[in-house]
Amino acid sequence: MLIKNQIYEAEIVDYTTEGQGIAKVEGCTVFVPNAIVGEKVRLRIEKAAKTWAAGKIVELLERSPHRVNRECPVAKLCGGCDFWHMDYEEETRLKADRVRQCLNRLAGENLQTLPILSAPTCLAYRNKAQYPVSVKKGKAYAGFFKAGTHDVIENERCLILPPESDAVKQLVIDYVNQFHVMPYNEKEHKGLLRHIYVRRGAVSGQILVCLVLNGRRIPKPEVLIERLKKVQGFTTLVISVNTKVGNSILGDEFITLYGPGYIEDTLCGLTFRLSPRSFYQVNHHQAQRLYEAAITRTGITKDDTVLDLYCGVGTITLAMAKAAGRVIGVEVIEQAVEDARDNAKRNGIENAEFFCGDAGQAALELEKQGVKADVVVVDPPRKGLNADTIEALARFAARRIVYVSCDPATLARDVALLKERGYVLSDALAVDLFPRCAHVETVILLSRKDVYERIKFDVNVEDLQGRASSTATYSEIKAYILEKYGLKVSSLYIAQIKDKCGFEKRDNYNIGEGKSKELICPPEKEQAIMDAFRHFGMIRD
Repeated sequence: MLIKNQIYEAEIVDYTTEGQGIAKVEGCTVFVPNAIVGEKVRLRIEKAAKTWAAGKIVELLERSPHRVNRECPVAKLCGGCDFWHMDYEEETRLKADRVRQCLNRLAGENLQTLPILSAPTCLAYRNKAQYPVSVKKGKAYAGFFKAGTHDVIENERCLILPPESDAVKQLVIDYVNQFHVMPYNEKEHKGLLRHIYVRRGAVSGQILVCLVLNGRRIPKPEVLIERLKKVQGFTTLVISVNTKVGNSILGDEFITLYGPGYIEDTLCGLTFRLSPRSFYQVNHHQAQRLYEAAITRTGITKDDTVLDLYCGVGTITLAMAKAAGRVIGVEVIEQAVEDARDNAKRNGIENAEFFCGDAGQAALELEKQGVKADVVVVDPPRKGLNADTIEALARFAARRIVYVSCDPATLARDVALLKERGYVLSDALAVDLFPRCAHVETVILLSRKDVYERIKFDVNVEDLQGRASSTATYSEIKAYILEKYGLKVSSLYIAQIKDKCGFEKRDNYNIGEGKSKELICPPEKEQAIMDAFRHFGMIRD
């Protein structure tokens, strides 16, 4: 057991799921914040248990080339971000590796690598802010919670938020101080203003401001409204009544003080209505890439009925509607379901239905009603799928399940359960929606064993960058398929179909025994690849 306050030398060898560094000292695992793999450090033990300890870097002995100077002045204190101390390359590497390790360890996969869609920027990407409010020396202020606490850290400018969000925050705080609105004290359950909630449409520029109150009204709301009108895009002001004791931010009752009580934004070519409780991904650019990746993996046709569980305001559901025969969305939040139905109407979509209820129970009820789901999309909260949902998916026996996840561990757990029920993991892709934060999204494709032939395929990545034959490169094949069919195919799929066709492999093409990756090329992509082979004269009918 290590000694508290003692100084030790160690090397950072891995990361935790939250992005902290891991060191091994005298057989003990030490968790070290703001550390990077490969660094050698002197650290002080701040907490010691029998098999683990928490440490803090007191000196960098060998600095990682991935270490950078923090752009955010409060990064060390604020609990909002995790990775301002490292470059983005290392951040995305560790995120992709975290997903890969979870799938290998918990779902029994043997993935050697896992691709990730990196974000184009780490700045001003977040379209929603929730500022807790506190008081210091008799003055109200807002910011974010200090890591691991509910102490509010004041921050004039958050780098991952658009400047309009911080402008709204400051206007509200100035108003609060002028009219002596008391910030909420969660220990005493006294005070009025709990949170300042700001949501901004990335495309529309419309701004929704929601004040979370331990009550129902504020003094002179007309004064605040006139001040908020100075912020470009301000559209609506709403009160959320939350008089409960606990950590939930929004309450169940909403009172609109100005505007329609919602904003609109555009995603995947569709317009969506967003109220305070609507689920809507906070990174618009990356959300669109995530949903496009998910929809591509469904392989849906006009003959298909598609079930979208945890559908939120219907973003994925409605984006799939134009390609499917019928789409059904299920969501537990009533307001989100109302928004989803309204979104279908405003986008002229008539083949979409939405139901309010628990995903698992609603899915089982639909199955009892005789609904046959050809494809199922699930986008659950962090806790993953519950037992009812797993059972419903097994009974639906859809040919494909596309799983969008915000937690690699619960994703891997659910993949293991679905594999026991006749599915195989066909494809996995990480998507970084939260630059500088530890969270990562993943989209995977699960296919039924009895629908698709499973092929063992050994691959050498370097060879995949080579030529498909003497007449066509991998890039030429991909470009042909994208232009003719609108499909994106991976090098792995092309190589797999080459293997089926018996193309001669180059030297060192196969990886050694035990390093194989099991893949499935969807039928429509196999047909497109075969057509490309014919087009380039690689095979004949």
